[in-house]
Amino acid sequence: MRIHDKTRSAPGTRLALRYPLAALWSAFVLVHLLLIVLAQYGPGYPLGDVEVVYRRWAENATAGSIAGITEDFVYPVLALVPIVSALVLGGPAYLGTWFVLVTWLNAGAFFVLLRRPSQWLAAGWWLVFLAMLGPIALVRIDSVTVPLCIVALLWLRRRPLWGTVLLTIATWIKIWPVAALAALFVASRLRWRMLGVASAVTAAVVAAAAMLSLSQGSGIHVLSFVAEQAGRGIQIESPVAVPWLWQAALGVPGSLIYYDHQILTFQVAGAGATAMSALMTPLLALAAIAVLLLGLRAQRRGVGWLTLLPPLTLALTVSLIAFNKVGSPQFISWLAAPIILGLVLNGRAWRTPARITLVLAVLTQLVYPYLYDWVLVANPLLVLVLSLRNLLEFVLLGWALRALYRPSPARIRAT
Repeated sequence: MRIHDKTRSAPGTRLALRYPLAALWSAFVLVHLLLIVLAQYGPGYPLGDVEVVYRRWAENATAGSIAGITEDFVYPVLALVPIVSALVLGGPAYLGTWFVLVTWLNAGAFFVLLRRPSQWLAAGWWLVFLAMLGPIALVRIDSVTVPLCIVALLWLRRRPLWGTVLLTIATWIKIWPVAALAALFVASRLRWRMLGVASAVTAAVVAAAAMLSLSQGSGIHVLSFVAEQAGRGIQIESPVAVPWLWQAALGVPGSLIYYDHQILTFQVAGAGATAMSALMTPLLALAAIAVLLLGLRAQRRGVGWLTLLPPLTLALTVSLIAFNKVGSPQFISWLAAPIILGLVLNGRAWRTPARITLVLAVLTQLVYPYLYDWVLVANPLLVLVLSLRNLLEFVLLGWALRALYRPSPARIRAT
């Protein structure tokens, strides 16, 4: 045992570990500086949500009009925490404070990844993914939830209850981490204990928000985000929008792209679009149920939870993107969490989904923010690029479903 300790503390070993860490942290700083510069000075305008919408919500909250408390909100109520926190240095500094907040959250998740050499590959992949996804990776509320979800998934092996708490908090900021919670419930033997933890955190959030609403003399708005999302039309970046985009590109009468001033998104209109919009929410639910049943099949056949959790989380996360009538570009950032988990637990076996996800990120950055104006006029070349991007989402889903149907044991390496 003493010999092992001396080996670990040898100068040569420390130097061997120090320089890769320095290189990875240097790359982290460079990537985030690049994204911040591109967000402010690159083509397009990806800052609208932060500079206009989030800042307005934050200023309204300080004035007593609190989204999710005194009025309806498009996001779960805890999204207000980072949104209002970015106002701490004042309105003129809001954007800069937001960048600092998101960068520090990413740095925290990066630090957790770098604590074990076996996770350095996943850390390096994440930096490449962020660079390929572009500025949208930092300028949406999703930018807060992704690092939280990464840390939560990594904690599940040794701190399952704390990982569950963090996943639940992330879900109350933006709903998508519910995919990881659902996968965890199916895969883990501690499912009922974890369900109890998630329920307790949820009850605390709902009770606190309800009491705040009542103290302000308003109705209870904590669940308003559910109706806000269900009432949306078909957003142009979503896979289901592709037929109407091509019709608009080919000049089919009645097919067009319009701006919804209430939701603040571009959507498609045309024959059958309204009916399809109404069908998408139950279709998304059915897709998620089908994936969960496939995961339950694997679990009942004795597949270990560390083997089952990564592909199940990936399949559910991709389903939330591929079958969603809302297709915002930042949704692709969600994929980082399950891909990193898969790389940590399985390494090279996850090269294929990792590479597909990088291509998805590149195509997403090309579409938004750089050539988004071309999409808005249904330019056939950009509609083709968007169609290919959306097709790749189903390719990635197919890989995850195959991994669920024929799971390979997790190869957790010694660290």
